[in-house]
Amino acid sequence: MKGFAWREISARQWLVLAGATFGYGLYYVCRLSLSVVKAPLVAEHILTPAQIGLAGSALFYANAVGKFTNGVLADRLSLRKMLALGLAGSALLNLFLGAAGGWLGFALFAAVWGLNGWFQSMGAPACVVGLTRWFEPRQRGTFYGLWSAAHNIGEGLTFVLTSLVVAAWGWRGGFVGSAAVGAFGVLLILLLFRDRPADDIAPLDPTPRTGGLTPTQAQVLRNPLVWCIALASACMYITRYAVNSWGIFYFHHAKGYSLVEAGGLVGISSVFGVVGTVASGWLSDAFFGGDRARPALLFGALNAASLLLMLGLPHGPKALDVAAMVGFGLAIGSLVCILGGLMAVDSVPKAAAGTALGVVGIASYVGAGLQDMVSGWLIGRGQLTGASQAYDFSRVRVFWLTAAVAGVALTVLAQWMHRRANLTQAGAEGS
Repeated sequence: MKGFAWREISARQWLVLAGATFGYGLYYVCRLSLSVVKAPLVAEHILTPAQIGLAGSALFYANAVGKFTNGVLADRLSLRKMLALGLAGSALLNLFLGAAGGWLGFALFAAVWGLNGWFQSMGAPACVVGLTRWFEPRQRGTFYGLWSAAHNIGEGLTFVLTSLVVAAWGWRGGFVGSAAVGAFGVLLILLLFRDRPADDIAPLDPTPRTGGLTPTQAQVLRNPLVWCIALASACMYITRYAVNSWGIFYFHHAKGYSLVEAGGLVGISSVFGVVGTVASGWLSDAFFGGDRARPALLFGALNAASLLLMLGLPHGPKALDVAAMVGFGLAIGSLVCILGGLMAVDSVPKAAAGTALGVVGIASYVGAGLQDMVSGWLIGRGQLTGASQAYDFSRVRVFWLTAAVAGVALTVLAQWMHRRANLTQAGAEGS
């Protein structure tokens, strides 16, 4: 794969990348606010762990459906408006939860949080389709990796700053503060992001549409390689949100850290996730010849090892927990970039990039939703008799580790399918 010179990248491209990266990063502050306020919500008897798990799964399921439908729509609609609207809606819902107080009840709380998932689903499709229009294929791995740092930027801000806000002003302050950050993100998007270069005015797929999909989009839905990548990403998302959604709760209750200390530990994974994310696309371009499967296997193994270190020693020294979060951050940051989109986008035509991301997105967030629901149920079942704030995490540890191993196995299968497809194509061209 031919490389590129950095001087080829225009100022307008850098601004679009900045708008997509920081705008989508602030989506995460409005998505992960619930992760930081879980312990106070349980401590004040507003929600139980199982109810929080169900509410979290409502966001993920709505996000899953929205990722697919908005991925298809992103191939056709105004990306700038979609990106700004999604963050604005998410910020308003966070503001509502913070202002409403604890009178909402579980059903209404879960409904509002589920609606938040729908608005959240507008972000990634708009960004990914925009990047495919603004950057050439030979540049895509590098700049997709740079954009994917948005996940870690948002996670780091949430786990560190939002934890401080919650410690000072309680869980209501956590929601209201997240809403304020989201409003700032909307302004950044409107100022910096643009749909496509000025000279890219032709429709990406002029073929007449039937049944709501173009033939190119329909072909993506029939591609087994895309679905295998999607299932591998779903397993990765189980482990990703196991730590993002329950990591603070786990460190607080299983290891005795304060909320701020627990938030700081999980925040370490986000900081190192930036390194893994930014480096992964460039590494796969520069050292693996554009092959995404081999680095995905490498980082999948690191993900499983880091979780084992975190969960296998429940009362281990803090240095080991820090090491586990460093490894987990590097691994998940890379896998979100590669498994979470880049492998699938590279496997389909540019005109159907949003659709491919939608397939991966719906599988990933179904996995994340199952994780939150199952994790909440397992943690609730592990509550020790007569101890309102003590839990047995043994069952949920097995669940999280099994998902990490399954993700590696599915990545191996995707690599085999990709090689088989290439051999078939080479044989057809040679005949």
